[in-house]
Amino acid sequence: MNKVIFTLAIGGNPMYQAAIHSFRHYAEKVGADLVVADALTFKVDIQSPKFGANPAWAEKLRIGQLLDEYDRVLYLDADILVHPDTEDIFQKYDDLDTVYMLNEGEVCARHHEKSLIENVLGEIDWPTFNNKPVYYNVGVILASRGCRLFDFATLSRLQAVCNEIRFYEQTLFNYELFRNHLRHQSISSDFNRMDMFGKDDYCHKGFIHYAGKGYAKNNRRRDIQFLKDFAHLYQDIINEQEISRLKQIAWQQFLNKVYQKYPLPNALIRFLSTLFVPR
Repeated sequence: MNKVIFTLAIGGNPMYQAAIHSFRHYAEKVGADLVVADALTFKVDIQSPKFGANPAWAEKLRIGQLLDEYDRVLYLDADILVHPDTEDIFQKYDDLDTVYMLNEGEVCARHHEKSLIENVLGEIDWPTFNNKPVYYNVGVILASRGCRLFDFATLSRLQAVCNEIRFYEQTLFNYELFRNHLRHQSISSDFNRMDMFGKDDYCHKGFIHYAGKGYAKNNRRRDIQFLKDFAHLYQDIINEQEISRLKQIAWQQFLNKVYQKYPLPNALIRFLSTLFVPR
């Protein structure tokens, strides 16, 4: 059975580069190929969206294309750090007719997202868990050829909702999953550990997801925290010079953002950042 890990990483972001190092290590461990998309191929026309919308989100449709070549596809957002000791997700979740994602609706109420898409596409029998809508996070998706999600979640459907709803591709994937009565199952939060589950012990989880500000104090510090954790977890696996290179790029990018934000001398900002920003 052939397997692939797929991610989208456009540009030279050091966090993405570190993430790809961890993906490559995991791919070798579980016997999967690694495909990294570095350009957009699915074009959605985002015009005056009512909520934040990124055209890159549509690139998850590539999963459907990869399922023509591979039996199983594991999609990972490029802001995920895979722990070196993570167990084989392909073995743990092995039903080939089921799509596996994390039900974030269990801890984060998503009634609003449900209402928004149903106002556009029509009401459906949306499943609930503990009286909350089931709502899967698409930062980690494990799909197999038997799953037909991408027969229904298409570019035209994304275009129909991308300017009207929140998290347009994520919400549409959930909607089409439930509308078409496809088989789905929630994965453990160990395979998509976000800060909504708390910060305690997060670095010991399998797939560490730095969505939003991740595990940093704010968005500006996210990449710094990611590289700090990457250096700790991969110090005996990835070349020390490569780790130092990525950390230095992330640090300089952070400083450049802070220089623009505060009307203070750069030397003072750099001095204070060195004192108070863990890296």
